[in-house]
Amino acid sequence: MLRIDEPMYPPLATREALANALCHRDYAHGGGSIGLAIYDDRLEITSTGPLHFGIKPEDLYLPHDSNPWNPLIARTFYRRGVIEEWGSGTVKIANLTIAAGLPRPEIEERRNTVIVRFRPSQNIIKHEYPYVVLSELQKEILEALDSANSPLAPSEIVLQLSGKPSVRQVQYNLKILKDMGLVALIGQGRGSRWTNLQK
Repeated sequence: MLRIDEPMYPPLATREALANALCHRDYAHGGGSIGLAIYDDRLEITSTGPLHFGIKPEDLYLPHDSNPWNPLIARTFYRRGVIEEWGSGTVKIANLTIAAGLPRPEIEERRNTVIVRFRPSQNIIKHEYPYVVLSELQKEILEALDSANSPLAPSEIVLQLSGKPSVRQVQYNLKILKDMGLVALIGQGRGSRWTNLQK
């Protein structure tokens, strides 16, 4: 009865990436900025300025010395508990995303800009609305509809599912999938059947 929301990307990892962007941005570039952009297949945090002190993107996945380009900002974040330990931020970001079942974030230096790119889990299905995470039952329902030669009634879907959920449970989840734009109801009344729109 209690709703549990699970963000697509670990909040602590994205917060750490934003803190890093603020601590290491080159503020000498007057037209620069820090950006956060959310796309269908990724989340990107960009920061104006190159990686300093000879650091390469691949070095950031390993423990390394921290030389923040803006030490006053970094010290303020450290005192407020936004960052826990200097030099461990990017390692922490990678560990948090991997622990959440996501690919390791991509760190790229391009045209005087540093980009940290988060990718969603492979268990997320794309449709015409934003990405959503499906339950195991919902994925099974989609697979059953996908493998059928013709649309199915809820009672027919139940026969193909593991764990044998009730028809009412299947009907409830079919309505959720319909709202997501993944399935459609064909016909009316007892003759109505469900089909997978992802075919």
